[in-house]
Amino acid sequence: MSETVYDVVSIGNALVDVLAKVGDTFLSERQLKKGNMTLVEAAEAGKIYADVIPERQVSGGSAANTVAGLASLGADCAFIGKVHDDELGQLFQRDIGAAGIDFFTTPLTEGPATGRSVVLVTPDAQRSMFTYLGAARKLTEEDIDEKIISESKIIFIEGYLWDEAAEHQAIIKACELAHKYNREVAFTVSDISCVNKHREKMLKLIQEHVNILFANEEEIKALFETDNFEAALEGIKPMVSIAAVTRDSRGSVIVHGREKIFVEAEQIEDIVDTTGAGDLYASGFLYGLVHGRSLGTCATIGGITAAEVLTHYGARPEVSLRGLVRHKLMAYGKRP
Repeated sequence: MSETVYDVVSIGNALVDVLAKVGDTFLSERQLKKGNMTLVEAAEAGKIYADVIPERQVSGGSAANTVAGLASLGADCAFIGKVHDDELGQLFQRDIGAAGIDFFTTPLTEGPATGRSVVLVTPDAQRSMFTYLGAARKLTEEDIDEKIISESKIIFIEGYLWDEAAEHQAIIKACELAHKYNREVAFTVSDISCVNKHREKMLKLIQEHVNILFANEEEIKALFETDNFEAALEGIKPMVSIAAVTRDSRGSVIVHGREKIFVEAEQIEDIVDTTGAGDLYASGFLYGLVHGRSLGTCATIGGITAAEVLTHYGARPEVSLRGLVRHKLMAYGKRP
């Protein structure tokens, strides 16, 4: 087996997030769906963008957020995703490089612009994402770097990569290379809209390739077409080695063979924005996993890192997660 350079390489849509605060009437007047990720074309994304006052523009994308969290924890990471060599694409490359993450994917020089997600945050802290994928849709098998896969302990793939046949082929190639080099594949369901559109393909991918699964309660129930949470957990049990299922304020449940581990959520006084909470939970969980921590501690770290992004706007941490996690674990009487 070749030596590893990276703890985690993530593969996903390379996007720039445009965050704005709006009222519920903003969504209802424009008949915009609340609480989910909705794919839009360039014209619609531009229209929404023109109607808001952006709080900030930051590099985003689910899998990119996860490795940003991992890097803040001190992990060595790489990212594979597609941007255009335009202003937003250059912003994405600068941001991910500044976070200490290797990013070698060749950008487009023609074709669609860099993808962006207009993230509308309502007073209840719910985020509604309207995403123009743009260049991110152009990820192909050629972008999957075999050397990086071989040098990574875990290959982390986001569920948003399904709308183009070339993207799906890229996912399968990454999984096959991971198996070739005896690496683990982690997969996040990402959003219930992804499940509803691609359920059968997702189940096939999970059953054939995935070792570690991330989902929230509603996503796992949708995946198995049931309203019974326990039934959904039973459904996933034989399919993966580890399933980490988040339940908002009720914490998370880890399924590992016949074992179920229930971990409480972090207590937060004021939730500002839920954008990226699931992404950062995966950061903390995977960090614990590559450092040999117990599954319960992995889930605790995931809860700590998810809680940090709930306290401010945006999906990237605003403090050193390494220091935060160390402090919290010591307070809980756990080894930092």
